[in-house]
Amino acid sequence: MKLGIVGLPNVGKSTLFNSLTKAGAESANYPFCTIDPNVGIVAVPDDRLNRLAALYNSKKITPAVIEFVDIAGLVKGASKGEGLGNQFLANIREVDAIVHVVRCFEDSNVVHVDGSIDPVRDIETINYELIFSDLEILERRIAKTARGAKNDKTLAKELSLLERIKSHLEDGKPAKTFVTRDEDELAWMGSYQLLTGKPVIFAANVGEEDLENDGADNPYVAKVREYAAAENSEVFVICAQIEQEISELDEEEKAMFLEELGLKKSGLEKLIQASYSLLGLLSYLTSGEDETRAWTVRAGTKAPQAAGKIHSDFERGFIRAEVVNYQDLLDCGSYAKAKEKGLVGLEGKDYVVKDGDVILFRFNV
Repeated sequence: MKLGIVGLPNVGKSTLFNSLTKAGAESANYPFCTIDPNVGIVAVPDDRLNRLAALYNSKKITPAVIEFVDIAGLVKGASKGEGLGNQFLANIREVDAIVHVVRCFEDSNVVHVDGSIDPVRDIETINYELIFSDLEILERRIAKTARGAKNDKTLAKELSLLERIKSHLEDGKPAKTFVTRDEDELAWMGSYQLLTGKPVIFAANVGEEDLENDGADNPYVAKVREYAAAENSEVFVICAQIEQEISELDEEEKAMFLEELGLKKSGLEKLIQASYSLLGLLSYLTSGEDETRAWTVRAGTKAPQAAGKIHSDFERGFIRAEVVNYQDLLDCGSYAKAKEKGLVGLEGKDYVVKDGDVILFRFNV
């Protein structure tokens, strides 16, 4: 999974990126301190892997991973060259979802690029810059497609789609609210990688005092939640500064620190939960002496396609999947005992993989 982090300057974007990835992107109290896209790979915390690895005496544990891409802060007019312009937006065209960091805290020591705290205004500023960036992509595509559309019905059909999407964006609407049921058009839309077509997770960045009650008393957070609900986006509350402190602790110290703050989950865990929910993802597990590993697939994925995540031969030569629930396997203490109790299912090509399935694939090529 790949997530792109966007936001205005000084909203806590790079601080959040640092805390999530420990990659050390420069962070300072002035706009545009991030002038190159920063990329960090983060392991998805999953206690199930350690427990399975202990059961199988695995030599190696491989968690699922998320790739974060942090770009320079955008400002109003970026599409026309204000600030650093939007030249970095190309770096997040291939992400699965966008994490939009929104400032929901007051601090006279941290300058706001627009002089005041207004999360809805800030969100819309970024949204318009994403729309302008998408319009540039569409205009180039229209010019290219129009050249051959007169003598090609397929190109003519695509040109019609491009012009309809362009009109939709020019009305200030994101690409994700553009509706079509035509399979060709859906495929074309996917190939354009429009930023406003991507799912959004809002990271409401608050002060430490608002963390324990998840921003329930923060009027800025309330506005973000209201905005997100209207467009079916996810929201999670975070204090980027606290997350940075947490990221410097070992696991035991981290657990104690979270307990002292009255928190059950770190910001990273909340973000991962929001991401999996928004994108409809789940993890199945494989385990053995060599390796215990988590594999991320979309909800609704059938066994052969899940097997293909491991290797294309597994999907091509799929015979069956031997499936046991993770908790059942641990409770039984071994695969053999789970099988004795009838808890291991022999599943065929139509089996839909569930979160926490421990699977052994049988194949032949």
